[in-house]
Amino acid sequence: MSTLLIKNTTVLVTMDDHRREIPGGGLFSRDGFIEQVGPTEDLPAEADEVLDLEGYIVLPGLINTHHHFYQTLTRAVPEAQDVNLFNWLKTLYPIWAGMTPEDIRISTRTALTELALSGCTTAADHLYLFPNGSKLDDEIEAASEVGLRLHATRGSMSLGQSKGGLPPDSVVDTEEHILKDSQRLIEAFHDPEPGSMLQIVLAPCSPFSVTGDLMRESAALARQYGVFLHTHLAETKDEEVFCLEKFGYRPLAYMQSLNWVGNDVWFAHSVHINADEIKVYAHHGCGVAHCPGSNMRLASGIAPISDYLKAGVKVGLGVDGSASNDSSNLLAEARLGMLLGRVRAGLMGASLSNEEAPALLTARQLLEIATRGSASVLGRKDLGSLEPGKCADLI
Repeated sequence: MSTLLIKNTTVLVTMDDHRREIPGGGLFSRDGFIEQVGPTEDLPAEADEVLDLEGYIVLPGLINTHHHFYQTLTRAVPEAQDVNLFNWLKTLYPIWAGMTPEDIRISTRTALTELALSGCTTAADHLYLFPNGSKLDDEIEAASEVGLRLHATRGSMSLGQSKGGLPPDSVVDTEEHILKDSQRLIEAFHDPEPGSMLQIVLAPCSPFSVTGDLMRESAALARQYGVFLHTHLAETKDEEVFCLEKFGYRPLAYMQSLNWVGNDVWFAHSVHINADEIKVYAHHGCGVAHCPGSNMRLASGIAPISDYLKAGVKVGLGVDGSASNDSSNLLAEARLGMLLGRVRAGLMGASLSNEEAPALLTARQLLEIATRGSASVLGRKDLGSLEPGKCADLI
């Protein structure tokens, strides 16, 4: 059993239920789990490892709820720089079709290292195409070398252009193989225990790249094994038009028809969501991965984060793929989230000083989204704050 004592911090930001910020604070942990948090004088005097952090601010580790590690290798394609999401995807699909298992491993190590340098200790990645013999196993193997906690989502695409989908047929897979491989990965790798370093998530890519049958079957399989579900939703107006024309539903209503709402589901982006749909999210406990950098880069729009928070919707932070963000810097993403939220507030009247003006998103709200909010989205009760019983993930 190993113990760790952190003492004499300038301030220890707990993000606990009381949002305590403890001047001169510290914590004591055993085998990676926190046993005590408080003023340094109230903690044990000795431990196997002692860190005197006078002059430092200590925060909970940041948690990334949406990423595409593999895109790290395609962040500088000229034709993809000045286009919206659908045209960006059409440009990059043929390039991604050439990826190899080694490309998956290299991009995973690169993305996770960048994330770690920005204060990230847990990341969810969405890998949804597997060309040239590549597998999610390649990502899992590479991630273990870096050491961050990983929620590896087994993404998928089954609806190619010949069947009315957006991706070319060359990058889609059969639904039989997708479901069989999803089950294999859960049984081989998923660890649901507190302190888990690796969890598997089932994540059909989007309404415009998979069939309703695959969505339904994936949901049933995930709930059979008790794993979470993830997909892109309501990211752009193009997606909304696609869903209305092909399925006769707005994106969220389509998800409801497929049994894809619940507290075991989180959606990336959720930019084009109306007030009634926000109530659906809140009622069913759906989570949102907010990706402000990507939403700006691809002209997708501004997610109604303040409205989500007021309604009690779980909101976490995501950097999205490096090719749509230009980096994997989660701390910078938190700042972007604050600024973009203020742009939205300004558009809604915050630049006029009166009592009816909407409130501005604060730095602490974004820190909360990036820590305890993200932990809630991923279903990780053992992460997101510095308090007894939780993992000693800190920066």
